[in-house]
Amino acid sequence: MSTGKRGLTVALDLLSRRDRSEAELRKKLLAKEIPPQEVDVAIARLKELNYLDDRLLAERLASAAVAAGRGYGIRLALDLARKGIPRQIADETLTEITARHDEGELVRELLRRKFPAFQPDLADNREKMRTMNFLLRRGFSRSVVFEAMRNLSTEDTD
Repeated sequence: MSTGKRGLTVALDLLSRRDRSEAELRKKLLAKEIPPQEVDVAIARLKELNYLDDRLLAERLASAAVAAGRGYGIRLALDLARKGIPRQIADETLTEITARHDEGELVRELLRRKFPAFQPDLADNREKMRTMNFLLRRGFSRSVVFEAMRNLSTEDTD
């Protein structure tokens, strides 16, 4: 194949399976022993065609994670970094996400969905810790988790 065509073909094949960041795609192409200059040409062409956009990918990943309750805050930042999203883009995306979503409401919704029978005032310490650790691992801040658990029992009595 002529210069750049093999890299572009392989890159399109990889992107047809799932979205990837520029860093992920570059790593995959180099692992398939495509010459670096051919990788650069392929990536430039994909960006030109808007098939490769780290900002759009970060937005989609973050929105999906928040909607599904899989991540927020630091957890989301780590997930984006793991996907090869540049730090600046990840920070901007997180700022937009936190502006659109109330962290406290997300925690309360996740508690209601994942632990519908959980009542903090009736739960033993082990169950409380298990529930709090679940939320903390999702990236929610400690203060918001404590506040949500404190208010959970008052919401049920209202």
